[in-house]
Amino acid sequence: MLIGRIAEQETLREALRKDQSQFIAIYGRRRVGKTFLVRETFNYKFTFQHTGLAKGKTSEQLMNFQESLKEYGYSDAPLPQTWLEAFSLLKQLIKNSRVRKKVIFIDELPWLDTPKSSFLSALEHFWNGWATSRKDVVLIVCGSATSWIIRKIVNNHGGLHNRITDKILLEPFTLAECESYSQSLGLVMSREQILESYMILGGIPYYWSLLSAKKSLSQNIDALFFASNGKLTDEFDHLYASLFKKKAPYIDIVSALSKKRGGMTREELIQLLKVNAGGQLSQRLKELEQCGFIRKYCTPGKKVKDAIYQLIDNYTIFYFKFIQNNTGGDERFWTSSIDAQFHRVWEGLAFERVVLQHIIQVKKALEIGGVLTNVYSWRYQGEEGAQVDLVIDRRDDVINLCEIKFSGGEYLIDKAYSKELKQKRDVFREQTKTRKAVHLTMITTEGVKRNVYYNDIQSEVTLDQLFAN
Repeated sequence: MLIGRIAEQETLREALRKDQSQFIAIYGRRRVGKTFLVRETFNYKFTFQHTGLAKGKTSEQLMNFQESLKEYGYSDAPLPQTWLEAFSLLKQLIKNSRVRKKVIFIDELPWLDTPKSSFLSALEHFWNGWATSRKDVVLIVCGSATSWIIRKIVNNHGGLHNRITDKILLEPFTLAECESYSQSLGLVMSREQILESYMILGGIPYYWSLLSAKKSLSQNIDALFFASNGKLTDEFDHLYASLFKKKAPYIDIVSALSKKRGGMTREELIQLLKVNAGGQLSQRLKELEQCGFIRKYCTPGKKVKDAIYQLIDNYTIFYFKFIQNNTGGDERFWTSSIDAQFHRVWEGLAFERVVLQHIIQVKKALEIGGVLTNVYSWRYQGEEGAQVDLVIDRRDDVINLCEIKFSGGEYLIDKAYSKELKQKRDVFREQTKTRKAVHLTMITTEGVKRNVYYNDIQSEVTLDQLFAN
């Protein structure tokens, strides 16, 4: 059952209706559902489908390609010696097809680009020299190595420059989509439990598919991450290895960012990592951002070089916080830590990230979905220091200073916190010199309790509203 992905499916189906050949690149992190999306959209019916071999040599890749040609009707296909020959055989297969639109799906495309194989130049020749002269070819490529897809296909500066007719960045599920998916899996979970699952698993469908309906949430987390044979025990290394050819520098960056909740500037990263201030760091930061692991934001009044990079990938943060240092081998770690103080602290910080991943839903709840906004976090380190989790700077001359609070019941604004909120607003006004109206907004799990201080805030958003489609 395909959950969500309505816009992505329409993009793929639209390709069938166009009167020119189409070249679509799909990218996104490992396990997000790229292959499933394509197969479900086309009902598993292709003129040709092929999947690259992980770590396969060129000769092995070509032999595997021959097998795929045979599987899709070219029964006496010879063994190609080069990729030019392989694509020549694919042309023959396409010519012999009698369907109106020939859908060619090549999965794990980066794995085919082995050293000295000239795969990319052969692909360019196939598309530029042959497919574009026809009107009936729909070529769809994807792969988990997101950085490769972006650099070599989407942003190609050679023969494939501007040849992509469409691209799809497949994002993780939202809370609402995870709720629908969990129901389809037969999982009986409250929204609070779905939230906690999201704090750990993010919106990655494959991770959610591993949850057992016969176990509690804490038992599931123990079984997946902390048991000696847990299915996600070694996921961290596999995840980064699948995305980046040389994973170590990227892991160094996310590891550094995991140590500072609010994020770091590029200069702070350079000092911490002790790396050169060259273009490589900028490229890696860009690729991590494109893969959805970090976010970059600029505070008004600051220079571009002072932009903040913040780690927001739920699974990665959970790994650094709990899995990496679980040296004691406690297989019931998560179940036994439910009431621990560090667990409650983690919930508060993790909820902040979930909110940042659902800005669209926050804006919808505030009834400003159609208003242009600039979204960022803000901090001032002067004598009266202040930090705001989320600032929504609106085109309609209003700024929402959003406080994000996780709690087991209604959140209580007491006298001390009321004073803190007003001070934050005053410091923000003074330091930013804004002339816009500054509204205080509370984003909580269970809502804000009505008392004498409730009217200090102008609006609130609850967990249920984050589940909006």
